[in-house]
Amino acid sequence: MDGLINKENPEVRLRAFRAIDEPQTCALFIEGHTHVLTNIGVTKVSYSKNEWVNNPAAFVIVVESLDGKRVFGGARVHVSGGTELLPLETATYAMDRSVFELVWKYAQHGTGELCGLWNSREIAGYGVGSIFLIRAAVAISYQIGLQSLFALCAPYTVKPVEAVGMQLEASIGNDGTFYYPKLDLIATTMLLRDVPTLSKAYEEDKTAIMKIRNNLNTVREEELRGKKITIHYETQIPNLDKWDLKATIANAEKNMLNPNVGNKEWDFL
Repeated sequence: MDGLINKENPEVRLRAFRAIDEPQTCALFIEGHTHVLTNIGVTKVSYSKNEWVNNPAAFVIVVESLDGKRVFGGARVHVSGGTELLPLETATYAMDRSVFELVWKYAQHGTGELCGLWNSREIAGYGVGSIFLIRAAVAISYQIGLQSLFALCAPYTVKPVEAVGMQLEASIGNDGTFYYPKLDLIATTMLLRDVPTLSKAYEEDKTAIMKIRNNLNTVREEELRGKKITIHYETQIPNLDKWDLKATIANAEKNMLNPNVGNKEWDFL
């Protein structure tokens, strides 16, 4: 059957693109992510209008079958100043409006958010969601031109994002934490303050990220706890000649002055 994972010799493609360039792949991303959220009891996914698919400042990473017919996992990087606020802002403003000032502090120099991280059960255990997608997201953040990167993390993703250099941002919420996306789940605000240098990243993770940055399209065999997977990295983002970070930062200032908080996102790492 097309798009199935070969358990004996798993092989996938990890690919990055702007959301507005690939609506069909975005639809597969949404379908898979919604299924994962439903399985952990986040049933109010209908609140998310998935407006990021039309956001020119939303970048998507998918792990897919080599024929492109199946998406097994993914993540997104949203840049502050797009056509919608960052998911962190829409998720937490009702609990702490100072989130707007925090994001703007970093948005002036180019910031974004790693969000929407998920992987299907079919590919669980290979490190796709816990390691390789996170590293790739940090790598493309440099390609986009970001200086910093936020994440609103579930408990099990705090350590993986610490490995790439993120640290607790305790200035909002309850020392950086919120009950989100429902009352029995805790989300932690994390921040990577130096995307270009990754000074706080673990050496293994920093080396892996730099390899992606220096060779955007390559094939590597990755290994986690004895399980190997071949990943075809295609992280050279198409159509970046149409991307204008300076204009996006200017729009972030407008968002800061008049935030549109009408979009509710059920979206966390």
